[in-house]
Amino acid sequence: MTQDSAQYLTGFGNHFATEAVPGALPVARNSPQKTPMGLYAEQLSGTAFTAPRSENRRSWLYRLRPSAQHPAYVPFDQGRVRSGPFTDAPPSPNRMRWDPLPVPETPTDWVEGLVTYGGNGDAETQGGAGIHLYAANRSMTDRVFYCADGELLIVPQLGRQVFVTELGRIEAEAGHIVVIPRGVRFRVECPDGEGAPIRGYVCENYGSPFRLPDLGPIGSNGLANPRDFETPVAAFEDVDRPTECVQKFAGRLWTTTFDHSPIDVVAWHGNNTPCRYDTARFNTIGTVSFDHPDPSIFTVLTSPSDTPGTANVDFVIFPPRWMVAEDTFRPPWFHRNVMSEFMGLVTGAYDAKEGGFAPGGASLHNCMSGHGPDQASYDKAVAAELKPHKLDNTLAFMFETRWPIRTTDWAQTSPTMQLDYDDVWTGFAKGDVSLKG
Repeated sequence: MTQDSAQYLTGFGNHFATEAVPGALPVARNSPQKTPMGLYAEQLSGTAFTAPRSENRRSWLYRLRPSAQHPAYVPFDQGRVRSGPFTDAPPSPNRMRWDPLPVPETPTDWVEGLVTYGGNGDAETQGGAGIHLYAANRSMTDRVFYCADGELLIVPQLGRQVFVTELGRIEAEAGHIVVIPRGVRFRVECPDGEGAPIRGYVCENYGSPFRLPDLGPIGSNGLANPRDFETPVAAFEDVDRPTECVQKFAGRLWTTTFDHSPIDVVAWHGNNTPCRYDTARFNTIGTVSFDHPDPSIFTVLTSPSDTPGTANVDFVIFPPRWMVAEDTFRPPWFHRNVMSEFMGLVTGAYDAKEGGFAPGGASLHNCMSGHGPDQASYDKAVAAELKPHKLDNTLAFMFETRWPIRTTDWAQTSPTMQLDYDDVWTGFAKGDVSLKG
């Protein structure tokens, strides 16, 4: 009984209750002796049972069949998917940039089109992150996927995409992000038909679940607002035909076949839910006097680590915004960070690079790697007339993480790798200390 179009509840981290059939949700008791309609109660826990109430993530699902009803999993073709610990290739301090991932020439679904660029940490010990891109041109048919290793933050870049999850249906396109909790089954559909390409980025978060960052001196309003996160209402499929279920577990892909669609949750309540966010609703904060604030002011979601103020992963966006600072170099300044930065471009151009960084492409600047604007961007910025200016028709983002990002062998040898990336920083004139003023 999947809906033709998605419907949503709003609020990040809220405890929602939704039912596709009236009366499917039990009243008061989560697991009564007899559930309504003969449904099966199942708790999906995203945190330890004893996590503090403010940190606890869990949802109760009421489904047609128990999710335990399936044969044993067997290994699945690993393809180009890799996982932490990342040991394909030695870690590299070099700056890297890639052209967009090519659209497949043969029929390829989301699972088949998933490619790992790198990551850090370890999926089994639950720290760090994996970074993947995907390119596909057909819907997943009689196949679902879930990640037992981490939460997925998905950034669509090309084409309309539908994420049909156990808890409901999410429609997304460039400008949206989709967060799918660890363990939630879903499939990805191409609503514009077979052959219509889709592409995007995935951050596989092994650490603490993403949450909204604290606002501190910003105050009660700004950045991403909880009310703008959209969680799907309950929708289910009553389908009695074989459905393949692919899971990622301890870094490997595994598969089994259900005799029915596991997208069969008729009702649910809780706060461990998938959600969608439209980055156009981000309330950008910036200077109105001078200097260029740190990019942390663009943080949408954060996965905290055990070190206060240092994230396991931050998700940061660079959306359309006004630039108004006086006597200030407005693009990102040259910098070296303790954090490692993996960047992607959803649409438009990035204000620190005049060319080479294309929508669907990516770059990596590992910790303490010097980077910043290329020469063309620098020369343009220092000569610009400083008047209010709006950066428009652009959306870049960054997965920023506390540990070095190890790239996979595929990423280091891919034909999409730009071997001349270092050249963007050649040709800067030497400063002249004899000049005054």
